[in-house]
Amino acid sequence: MSLLESLKWRYATKKYDPTKKVSQEDIDKIVEAARLAPTSSGLQQFRVLVVSNQEIKEKLAPSSLNSEVMVDCSHVLVFAAWDKYTAERIDTTYNRITDERNLPRGRFDSYTDKIKNIYLNETPEENFVHTARQSYIGFAMAIAEAAELKIDSTPAEGFNNALVDELLDLKSLGLKSVILLYLGYRDETGDWLASMKKVRNPVDEFVIEYK
Repeated sequence: MSLLESLKWRYATKKYDPTKKVSQEDIDKIVEAARLAPTSSGLQQFRVLVVSNQEIKEKLAPSSLNSEVMVDCSHVLVFAAWDKYTAERIDTTYNRITDERNLPRGRFDSYTDKIKNIYLNETPEENFVHTARQSYIGFAMAIAEAAELKIDSTPAEGFNNALVDELLDLKSLGLKSVILLYLGYRDETGDWLASMKKVRNPVDEFVIEYK
């Protein structure tokens, strides 16, 4: 099935079958799609936390507007972005790039000096606005890969970020939660949305062309 057909198939699942679990192999593929996502300056300013432990999911559930979905799904992916830019984070990434490409360290100093001058002169709040946007690119890749694998998913922004950050100790990692992705297999008998037609804006309204 093509990617477009897979995207037509998927929807925001409202009821999961708690007896069905996504294989580790498929979770690895979904996370890899996020890891391969493009990011600004190639810095990969976000991380993906994979939660399958039922006890942890139940502790996280009160943070969510759809707590039953979180509890019953197979896995919760937490997309968490850097809380701020630092010179060390930028240098670590570019040292890895030069090492992997067999280039001398410092090969891109003129560029990294430029982006440091931008980001390190912003507030942490301004930094996080930018890093959080990068996480959405990875999130989009992950949800598309899940659809390709015929794994149901539910994006979730309606959650208590502070509670998630505290329970997963994200502060110690220099991260802040941005968006969640629930993964699993639908319970069609209990999901009111499963049989409904997918509705999107028509192309002639959605696309604005300048020729």
